Amino acid sequence: MTPAAGGRGGPQPIPRPDDWSPGGGPAWRLAQPDLVATVAALADHTPAELIRGPLVQRPDRQGRDSAVLIALYEADEGPTTVLTRRPQHMRKHAGEIAFPGGGVEADDEDLWATARREAHEEIDLDPVLPVFVGELDRFVTGASWSLVTPIVATLDAPPLLRASPDEVETILHVPLAELRHPGTYRQEIWRRGDMEVPMHFFDLDGDTIWGATALMIHRLLTIVG
Repeated sequence: MTPAAGGRGGPQPIPRPDDWSPGGGPAWRLAQPDLVATVAALADHTPAELIRGPLVQRPDRQGRDSAVLIALYEADEGPTTVLTRRPQHMRKHAGEIAFPGGGVEADDEDLWATARREAHEEIDLDPVLPVFVGELDRFVTGASWSLVTPIVATLDAPPLLRASPDEVETILHVPLAELRHPGTYRQEIWRRGDMEVPMHFFDLDGDTIWGATALMIHRLLTIVG
């Protein structure tokens, strides 16, 4: 379980090693820029490739290419993004918080098409609604060696969505201001052999975001500043 403070956090199980220690704090401002400024910062970003987990170099045989959609829209609370909670019956990552996304299919024209198709399948987001902004840093997963591309897009209005019960338990609309809240973010240092790996956590009311999704949110908030 997650050692969250102030009543925050959720039931997501965290496979924390015995050898871990608290990490640093956030690298972003607490005040949330408006959507225009947020989008401008993300559009100017040149994505890099990050190696995660025990990998110290790009694998010779890469796994499946994947893409996720980070959709942003303006709400009363400011820029807001759409996340999902995976059902408990899922074989992998049960109960975890994630952005809509998945692996490239043969009929996908490109990664942008993959991200929109997956969002349509998981949360019934009309593929014509997202407006492309840019990409965050790509990363290689430690388990499958897949190269994941997070794609940022905007929506003109809060979307009407419907969860696919096979893939999504709940749809979450999370303001970026909530992710910037002083009690939300924390970091842990996990030791894997001789490596020290920073792990990111965002403790919401009733949920804990960690793993790849937390990595993407951390990068997004750091880029926006």
